[in-house]
Amino acid sequence: MKVAPLHRAFQKYNDSIEHLIVHTGQHYDFSMSDAFFKDLEMPQPSYFLGVGSGTHAEQTAKIMVEFEKVCKELKPDLVIVVGDVNSTIACSITAVKIGIKVAHIEAGLRSFDRTMPEEINRIVTDSICNYCFVTEQSGVDNLIKEGFNKNRIFFVGNTMIDSLIYDLDKAVNSDIRNKLDLIPKEYVLVTLHRPTNVDEPERLDEFLRIFKHLSQFRKIIFPVHPRTRKNLKYFSLEKKVEEISELVLLEPLGYIDFLSLMLDADFILTDSGGIQEESTYLKIPCLTLRTTTERPVTIELGTNILVQPDENIILNAINYIIDKPRKVGTVPELWDGKAAGRIAEIIADILS
Repeated sequence: MKVAPLHRAFQKYNDSIEHLIVHTGQHYDFSMSDAFFKDLEMPQPSYFLGVGSGTHAEQTAKIMVEFEKVCKELKPDLVIVVGDVNSTIACSITAVKIGIKVAHIEAGLRSFDRTMPEEINRIVTDSICNYCFVTEQSGVDNLIKEGFNKNRIFFVGNTMIDSLIYDLDKAVNSDIRNKLDLIPKEYVLVTLHRPTNVDEPERLDEFLRIFKHLSQFRKIIFPVHPRTRKNLKYFSLEKKVEEISELVLLEPLGYIDFLSLMLDADFILTDSGGIQEESTYLKIPCLTLRTTTERPVTIELGTNILVQPDENIILNAINYIIDKPRKVGTVPELWDGKAAGRIAEIIADILS
């Protein structure tokens, strides 16, 4: 979702810039991620590293080994990394160590929670990269506090929102809501995948009790992350799932269908990062089930509410959002669908 707008933006510079897409294969096998490439109108990647799953150390090491081969073959002038996943830090370290400059898209975000692997990835990537492209003012402030050269910080907006705006009509016309027989604003959309929320049987059982309470008021649509589904089975919780009549478990969805479900949701329960941003743009209430967020603008301006992942606290938040007036948010600065164009223009100037 972050790369697709960049691909389109760089096409305007085909005479001066050759850009290639490297898919590390960190999250999905190629057949699964192919659906995202189609939804986002992206070409097949020039390189697919096929790294797959593993521990953080295993993933990072495999990506570095394979990406170094690509860098040595291509000898690029610049490597662009996005977000805060293991691919981000692995490709950054690899490129910098062999003398290739790195630009980080979505730089400067901080949760100030170093127990989150993503926070370590963000801090390390920003500390070694050459150019930082920032989605919100907090990112600029954080980077300056950390001593990053302010002349190499660019507040450009959010390429995630570029993708959302680009594909909004497709999402409106998706038939996923009809297939699931959904009534607008009569269902809640849920995502859960963080280890702190799904890797302990007691915590996962808590969420099922929360869903049982919520199902009295709303249908629950839950595209289930592979990690979460595996743990539901491993902890023998599948029977409890079946007992919640208004809980609908789905396989992971493509981008268009998931965006379509967001559009008509009454509110969202999530522990994701990006969904905080998308729901803010769409002005849909979002309860983020975490103790911290690296995207404070979604709370300060948007419709996001940070909720500590504790059963009673979550239940109180759900009851409040059902019964009380909703938080009314505004769209953050430069979240206008043009971030990738700004980035491409700056990079073209850097490389000229």
